[in-house]
Amino acid sequence: MTAVFILIGVLLQLFTATTGIGVNYGMTADNLPPPSVVANFLKTQTIFDSVKLFDANPDVLRAFANTGISVSVTIGNGDIPGLTNTVTARRWVADHISPFHPQTKIKYICVGTEVLFSKNDDWINNLVPAMRSLHYALNKAGFQDIKVTSAHALNIFRRDTIPSLMRFMVGYDQSFFAPILQFHQRTKSPFMVNPYPYFSPDITRRLNYALFKPNSGIYDKYTKRNYTNMFDSIMDSTYTAMKALGYGNVEIAIGETGWPTQGDATSPFATMENAISYNGHVIKEIVSGRGTPLMPNRTFETYMFALFNENQKPGPLVEKYWGMFNPDLTPIYDVGLLRRGQSAPTPATPAPSSTKNFCVPKVDVSNTQLQSNLDYACGQEGIDCTPIQPGGACYEPNTLRAHAAFAMNTYYRTKGESYFSCNFAGTGQITTVDPSYPNCRFV
Repeated sequence: MTAVFILIGVLLQLFTATTGIGVNYGMTADNLPPPSVVANFLKTQTIFDSVKLFDANPDVLRAFANTGISVSVTIGNGDIPGLTNTVTARRWVADHISPFHPQTKIKYICVGTEVLFSKNDDWINNLVPAMRSLHYALNKAGFQDIKVTSAHALNIFRRDTIPSLMRFMVGYDQSFFAPILQFHQRTKSPFMVNPYPYFSPDITRRLNYALFKPNSGIYDKYTKRNYTNMFDSIMDSTYTAMKALGYGNVEIAIGETGWPTQGDATSPFATMENAISYNGHVIKEIVSGRGTPLMPNRTFETYMFALFNENQKPGPLVEKYWGMFNPDLTPIYDVGLLRRGQSAPTPATPAPSSTKNFCVPKVDVSNTQLQSNLDYACGQEGIDCTPIQPGGACYEPNTLRAHAAFAMNTYYRTKGESYFSCNFAGTGQITTVDPSYPNCRFV
């Protein structure tokens, strides 16, 4: 397994310049780093070139300004009916897009999430009109480079069968999917799907097939293609259903795919080993550019799910554990997502040395960033900032820089003294000069 993912790391470095790998950045948690820290980390340390948000959070959009990372924003399902009105759509663009683009490189507006899965007729019937209104609003605002799409769950097919026979659901094929695909063809935007083998009703019987592990495969006698993994089967099923409606030339994007690392007794397949196998092989397949049996050499813009675990997410326990990175930005597991083959699955304790290192702010760091670093470090579990509280040994001098330096160093020391634990969005630096002063020791 280790050798496989060393190979993945090499492939990632070769192919990510041309093949898009993105990540879903959910924020339903109370322990995540500030968006500015996340943006800098993604830009400087990972191979991700794009992020997908589940809203249009202005703080996050500001944080990604001038990073070169493309951003997709999402409109909630409940907002779909109102956005069929072009005046409302233009106002939405003016409020949520114009203040940020192009400094923040907004690439897609995702209208709703898995709307058909909701079974809400008001959302379903108004999805295409809302997409058209937003496309019109973007053109009026001069944003022809921003595309409109919507991510679909895979409850969209008639039944589970071989890829060559797959079709969209009866009753929705002509009334729902044909207009959507026509819109994508006309606007040159991708049809976005969320393939999740983890949620397959056959997962118990076909676990190895879902995880890219050795299995007997599925043979499609009509195309004479053999499928050795569920991911390829899902993608070719999507293509076949689109082609049957006359839209096989529309691009396909993957809005979400991933595998959870843990859950309760009702989620026996949510394990670290399975997450490594599925996510590692999907990433390898995407960056290789080899495509699928029916779409050879075709690339798919892909957003892995997800960047972080989300400890405040409602629902079953498994919903909280889809993340690939810890809040301190170390990988939960290694599937080659750090640049230059870097990997740090856990913060390592450095070997004993006669020279002691400290983490302090760089000299040109703004007060805004110092405050952000202070708030972030002191907000993490296990970080003791009581010495810089009133009456504490390190409260004086009562300056933002002094307090931030203490907090950053405490975080650095607690988190294993790694490079990443002194990054702070590029504003921290490791030094051998002891910043302690009378009555206050930087341990």
